[in-house]
Amino acid sequence: MSQLKEYIKMAFFNILSNKIRSLLTMLGIIIGISSVILIMSLGNGFKNMITSQLDSIGTGQIAIMSMSDTDLITLDDLEYIKENVEGIQSYLFTDSRQGTISTPKGDFDAYAYGCNADNYLFEQYSVLSKGAYFSEDDYENGKMVCYISEDDAIKLFGNTDVIGMTVDINIQGRIVEYRIIGLTTFADNASLVSYSYENAPIYLNVPLTTFESALGLSLPEDTYAANLMLADGADSKSTCDEVINILESRHNCKGTDTFQIQSFSDYMATINMVINMITLFISLVAAISLLVGGVGVMNIMLVSVTERTREIGIRKALGAKTSSIMLQFLSESAFLTMVGGILGILGGYVGAFLISQIVSLVAPTYAFTPSIGVGAVLITTLFSSAVGIFFGIYPARKAAKLSPIEALRRM
Repeated sequence: MSQLKEYIKMAFFNILSNKIRSLLTMLGIIIGISSVILIMSLGNGFKNMITSQLDSIGTGQIAIMSMSDTDLITLDDLEYIKENVEGIQSYLFTDSRQGTISTPKGDFDAYAYGCNADNYLFEQYSVLSKGAYFSEDDYENGKMVCYISEDDAIKLFGNTDVIGMTVDINIQGRIVEYRIIGLTTFADNASLVSYSYENAPIYLNVPLTTFESALGLSLPEDTYAANLMLADGADSKSTCDEVINILESRHNCKGTDTFQIQSFSDYMATINMVINMITLFISLVAAISLLVGGVGVMNIMLVSVTERTREIGIRKALGAKTSSIMLQFLSESAFLTMVGGILGILGGYVGAFLISQIVSLVAPTYAFTPSIGVGAVLITTLFSSAVGIFFGIYPARKAAKLSPIEALRRM
């Protein structure tokens, strides 16, 4: 152990004695490691940002789908599931009708978005800023009330002081009047979805039952797809299995895969897998520069062997073992690449931090914090040292095999 410490000490002073050459040798390693760390830090930071955003939007949601044209998901199915499955808090059942709204500010394309009273539970990218959502009583009695976004209120009326005002929407030639009871705005953590465009249609969130009472339309009784909201603390997998069993029993289609269900966590797992694969692929491409850096280390170590031929000859003449000579040069190449690896790690993380700061200034909506695990840093450091050892083996063996007489004669 004391001998190894001595070799590391010698390697340190040899590097210091040739600062410029050592720096140029380490440059390939520094660039390679910093590229890998930068990409991994940005990739992890971006993934954490996306995960946080999407998780806040879809936490606890599961989607059920019918793969059949005859066995569809009925409103009675959803009511039964809500009442009998402990892990289900609510369901979302919707329909929409296109129309137009005319105000002194102009004519606007619009949609009456009919839904049940629990619709707001599924709008986790928005929050109530004024007023209230419509209630279960409003839904059951088909009351002509609605809530809209603040952006739509400004489009229609020029301000957000609209609680209690009415909106007339022309749907299929019939004009119906809804009273505004609430305003919503984007949540602070919904930057990925907080966008709008100039000609976006107006959305009136209304009780679905008003389609029947005001428009004379029959309420939809079934659908190909619907969303369920898990109760707090519910186990996603067991709840999904229970829902599927209920649907298959009610529709007499056991084992036919007529109904499929997927939780939001499944989507998140897929998204994370894609991001991880992209990050890994780019990191592997960036790591190619490590091979270039390794070749540079080997070249410099070969030059060092040539320059220090006399030193090697004297040491062998004084009884130094072949293994000792080899270990000395391996220690030097490993130390060289390890230092380059540490500098690369620092450079990569600083670069990632600067890029994230630029993103936060240019596009605050997509601001994120670079992230890199301790394990990844340790693996990268060890890998850089391994590169030095691998590419240092040939020069070290060449030095160790020199004959002391031949080495002294060359000088």
